[in-house]
Amino acid sequence: MSIEKERTVIFLFKLLVHIKKYKKECIFGPLFKLLEALLELFVPLVIASIIDDGIANGNKGYVVGMVFVLIGLGVVGLAFSITAQYFSAKAAVGFTTKVKHELFRHIESLSYSEIDHVGTSTLITRMTSDMNQIQNGVNLTLRLLLRSPFVVFGAMIMAFTINVQAALIFVAAIPALSVVVFGIMLWCIPLYKKVQARLDKVLGITRENLTGVRVVRAFCKEEQEIEEFTRCNEELTSGQKFVGRISALMNPLTYVIINLAIIWLIQTGAVQVNDGTLSQGDVVALYNYMSQILVELIKLANLIISLTKCVACGNRVQALFEIKSSQEVTADKEIVGNADYAVEFRNVSLKYKDAGEDSLTGMDFAVKRGETVGIIGGTGSGKSSLVNMIPRFYDATGGEVLIGGRNVTSYELPELREKIGIVPQKAVLFKGSIRDNMKWGKDDATDEEILAAAKTAQAADVIESKGGLDFEIEQGGKNLSGGQRQRFTIARALVRKPEILILDDSASALDFATDAALRKAIREMDSDPTVFIVSQRTSSIQHADKIIVLDDGKIVGIGKHEELLENCPVYSEIYNSQFKKEAV
Repeated sequence: MSIEKERTVIFLFKLLVHIKKYKKECIFGPLFKLLEALLELFVPLVIASIIDDGIANGNKGYVVGMVFVLIGLGVVGLAFSITAQYFSAKAAVGFTTKVKHELFRHIESLSYSEIDHVGTSTLITRMTSDMNQIQNGVNLTLRLLLRSPFVVFGAMIMAFTINVQAALIFVAAIPALSVVVFGIMLWCIPLYKKVQARLDKVLGITRENLTGVRVVRAFCKEEQEIEEFTRCNEELTSGQKFVGRISALMNPLTYVIINLAIIWLIQTGAVQVNDGTLSQGDVVALYNYMSQILVELIKLANLIISLTKCVACGNRVQALFEIKSSQEVTADKEIVGNADYAVEFRNVSLKYKDAGEDSLTGMDFAVKRGETVGIIGGTGSGKSSLVNMIPRFYDATGGEVLIGGRNVTSYELPELREKIGIVPQKAVLFKGSIRDNMKWGKDDATDEEILAAAKTAQAADVIESKGGLDFEIEQGGKNLSGGQRQRFTIARALVRKPEILILDDSASALDFATDAALRKAIREMDSDPTVFIVSQRTSSIQHADKIIVLDDGKIVGIGKHEELLENCPVYSEIYNSQFKKEAV
């Protein structure tokens, strides 16, 4: 067995652990299908009896009685089939629901680094398209995986009870059919993987264009993007067509083999009927058994196609489970630094996954409790990367980040993030009332606490203009302006009264007056948080207790505004570009 096949088997077994809750359904589903199949195997014998004992002898009463037997077998078989479908569907839906839940939980446990590496579009594909394919595969497997082989071999055994010579035809046909079915299955598995990978690419382009549609149109790049989408979509289509053609070979090849076997069977049966060693009813029964084999093998072929897709998708989903979160908690919870420092960076470096160079190097500074720290630098200097290490969105690849004298890795993530209020660059709000969004910061927040936080965030007038906290925010905050969204995200962070408040360029949509009022209100907060302000504006940080200047992932200056103007060329350049001195 190749390494790839071994991985496939291992992945599937790991994934199927989630189905153990549905043991009963996994037993009863196939069981009732087998009972249905058992009844089906008696049908050709009943028909043979009608021909040989009823029609041949002109016994109409016997024929009518056997017809009622057939109807009875059909009704009971239908009941068994419906019952089997119920249990199979319950197991398949329950299994995929549990896997989706566990997969979502696992994704939520991953750091930004792992999520960035995998890609959002890929994660969406795994949660939707792949999971739907798995659900369909599990359902069909429970219904047909045992039933179809049971009918195939059962029909062959029943043929032996009728006539050994004729039954040998079945013995020759079944292995030939098995070679076709399983050969095509093994051929298709790696092809389906390639198709799903191309689907990821198409979804990625689609997502990118839909989220950046304004930019695309602003630069008149519609045709270029359409061409790129068309190219990727054609690659996907060609892959789907190719694997579809291979899969399509299964049905005609099985038909050819079965039809050749039927011709052989009829020729053999005709000779024996003529010799008197075989009855006409027996020939019809043998023909029906061969037809049953044909039908079941077509079902099995379709099952194999679905199962092939299911295996490929299952491997992709399990591969996500195999991604280990880098955000493990260390056992050491002792204070190893100065507890008077709210935040301490000790020679910290950060390198993103698969990146060629470190994004941050030599981050070494300490921030006392209650201090306000401004962080400034050019685009790509590492400002957001720096503050993202405080709540462990990313883990330092070198050095230590300390909160309250403890390494951030020694905190349970809920414990750590309970201490921190984060306002990201992009203001994100969720569908629901203003109150619901504010309670993300604190589950049991009262209206008074929410309004107090909103007042500090300069959002009280917005709430009043919207008619109160019950105002419904649309998905993504589409019914709010950019400045209103930012103020609400700031209020959401302030509700919990965090020990550390991180404002990551979160005032970019605010006018200067509102920005100044916001900073003043934060300084006057009773909780006296340690504040990190990431900004492109020197006006937003010039009154900070400490300003950290970054350039190309390195600290090039630390100090107050006046000191940096004199001693830090990078800072003075930024300041002068924003506040040009009047010509003398």
